[in-house]
Amino acid sequence: MIFFRLLKESFLFSMQAIRVNKLRTFLTLLGITIGIFAIISVFTVLNWMERSIRTSISSLGSDVIYVQKYPWVFTPDLKWWEIVRWPVPTLEEYRSLKARSHRAAAMSFVVSTTVNVQYDGNSVSDVSFLSTTRDFADVRSFEIEQGRYFSDFEAKSGKNRAILGADVAKDLFENENPLGKRITIRGKKMTVIGVFKKEGAGGIGDQGLDKVVLVPVSYVRNLVNLRSQSLNPFIMIKAKAGISVMALKDEITGLLRSIRRLKPSAPNNFSVNQISMLSQGMQSIFAAINLGGWIIGGFSILVGGFGIANIMFVSVKERTRQIGIQKALGAKNSFILQQFLYESVILSLMGGLLGLLLVYAGLQVANHMLDMQITMTLNNVLRGITISAVIGVLSGYTPARNASRLNPVEAMAETF
Repeated sequence: MIFFRLLKESFLFSMQAIRVNKLRTFLTLLGITIGIFAIISVFTVLNWMERSIRTSISSLGSDVIYVQKYPWVFTPDLKWWEIVRWPVPTLEEYRSLKARSHRAAAMSFVVSTTVNVQYDGNSVSDVSFLSTTRDFADVRSFEIEQGRYFSDFEAKSGKNRAILGADVAKDLFENENPLGKRITIRGKKMTVIGVFKKEGAGGIGDQGLDKVVLVPVSYVRNLVNLRSQSLNPFIMIKAKAGISVMALKDEITGLLRSIRRLKPSAPNNFSVNQISMLSQGMQSIFAAINLGGWIIGGFSILVGGFGIANIMFVSVKERTRQIGIQKALGAKNSFILQQFLYESVILSLMGGLLGLLLVYAGLQVANHMLDMQITMTLNNVLRGITISAVIGVLSGYTPARNASRLNPVEAMAETF
């Protein structure tokens, strides 16, 4: 009971000191608030980026491989001057692979470019124009919010049908129903039959399918050269259930070598990419970003910690006579130590909570203005509180220890 009474009295003494010295309290709060705001803001944005990137990668499919001209990850045995001479995947190769593969559940040929889309005076620029075979829906996961997907007849006959990303539909039609309307792309009219469900922006500019126009490749082949490198043609291949990605990759590599009639001793003149390449590459990137976050936030929080330590030394100096009186009346060293340590921790926690509040407010503004979904996780809240408490202890311990070791006679004789 005595211990808890002393604990309570130490706490009340520290709170009284905080209330009396409002300017000093404000300055101390300012330092730690800026520090916590900086470090938690960095980690919140980094968490959002990592989560968004991983979500974007997972949407591509962990059981999907991509036959392309360029590799996603360059190795020492690959020479860029040789790769630039490689041919791009073709629609004919896609058909041959689809007919001969026994391990693929679905396969889609895709070409893409960037276009401007127009409708009735409205225009959207920098839209990703995707042209695919109908089985794109069997390889890439997505949802249709309005309308429908291409029919088999539309895909094979090359009908001028289009499915819009959520952002494209919103910008072109605003509150108008886009279904059945005719959009214009490079002078060609296309009828809108569907709208993708909004997927949300990723951490590095990825918009998913939100800013795309999807059309059948059989329609586009009459307008452009599908062998053009500028269209970045590639083949998406999904493995059957129970078939590993490596097994599928081996089969496709062998089949494509056969289709291109490569000699046994000749190297591949194509790339077979898979999602694990991106995931492995991202591990080192995320580690470097997290290290950068600790460094940036660490400097900020260090400044706040020095601010608290400096203010606590001033506080001890101002209350030297009071400390002497308390010790003369029987206060133990531990009571004096706790009194100043509580003041330091409380100040640090108050600054930390204010910093977290500013982060939360800033996120609400950013989400509203930039149409994003950045959230402050419980992990980061607990991290901010823990860092604040630790900084309070570390910054206040030395001043509190000095105060507890003052000689009562010399302390009462202190004059200013």
